[in-house]
Amino acid sequence: MIMFKGCGTALATPMRADGSIDYEGLEQLVEFQIANNIQSVLAVGTTGESPTLLWEEHNEVIDRTVKLAKERVQSIAGVGSNSTKETLAGSEHAAHVGADAVLVVDPYYNGPSSMEIRREYIEPVAKDFPQMKVLPYIIPGRTGCMMQVEDLAILAEQYPNVGQVKEATGDLENMAKTRRICGDDFTIFSGDDDKTVAMMKDPNIKAAGVVSVMSNVIPGPLQKLTELLLAGQVAAANELAAKLNPLFGMVGVTTTEESPHGPVECKSRNPVPVKTLMNILGMPSGPCRQPLGKMTRSGAAVVLAAAKQVQANDPATFAPIAESFGVDIEARLNDDSLIENLIYQSY
Repeated sequence: MIMFKGCGTALATPMRADGSIDYEGLEQLVEFQIANNIQSVLAVGTTGESPTLLWEEHNEVIDRTVKLAKERVQSIAGVGSNSTKETLAGSEHAAHVGADAVLVVDPYYNGPSSMEIRREYIEPVAKDFPQMKVLPYIIPGRTGCMMQVEDLAILAEQYPNVGQVKEATGDLENMAKTRRICGDDFTIFSGDDDKTVAMMKDPNIKAAGVVSVMSNVIPGPLQKLTELLLAGQVAAANELAAKLNPLFGMVGVTTTEESPHGPVECKSRNPVPVKTLMNILGMPSGPCRQPLGKMTRSGAAVVLAAAKQVQANDPATFAPIAESFGVDIEARLNDDSLIENLIYQSY
């Protein structure tokens, strides 16, 4: 069961000002992705704010995304949770509406062992839904636990639908170990925009592509980047990557802020920076749901500077946004007032 090669997008879930889901905006975002040659769309991953969506909303976002993607691009449903019962129910819904795959993040907070993740969490999904590809998502920085490569290999041997992984450990050695133990037919996707080029170029990893955050705003260029890397056109890939590189570092933004009691490190985690950028560029986005909130002024400045640098590197990069959403990119990037409602005005 072969998944896509190239770039898939971990879709942001657009919200209205009152915190409800902007379903019209969601459909516009999916159409934008498909029009720009993306290979898959992932509904309700971390970028889609899965922890704060009610399961009814969760299923509705998946339903709408799958219907739009049908026979056009692959659809992936985020169904991971810290309850196998919930994950099985989400997987049943995803199978019912016709998703091509499910993304199953390691079960956060309750801290199962690697063997428990395999036996009590991933295996029930793989066993009950053999017709659907299962994409384990390894991101210990978010979950506080991690399925090890050895258990991933056992799953791949036992279940043909577990032939792929979204790898976001940030550990190139672990990725090379995955390739070595799981074999050449196993598919590795980058889960970190800033690691994609290294993972695809490294002969010991041979990643097939990326499930990307930044492709929410630049799907075409990121798909092109993966195509160049898959074709071995390294020089052209490096040139394109250099133009896009400012955006890769803003998936998460860390600043030091002055509180009334001294300096405090402020980590603005995905999807806050990318939704801030989408708002600046005039795309459907809206706010994040609490407990995520806004960026600081200095954090938003990092996002804005990265976008301005990419625009200066090549104005064609953001041109599809202008065309799809009827906005003036240059004007928006130079309108300082746009960030005022997107930031905390004080600590």
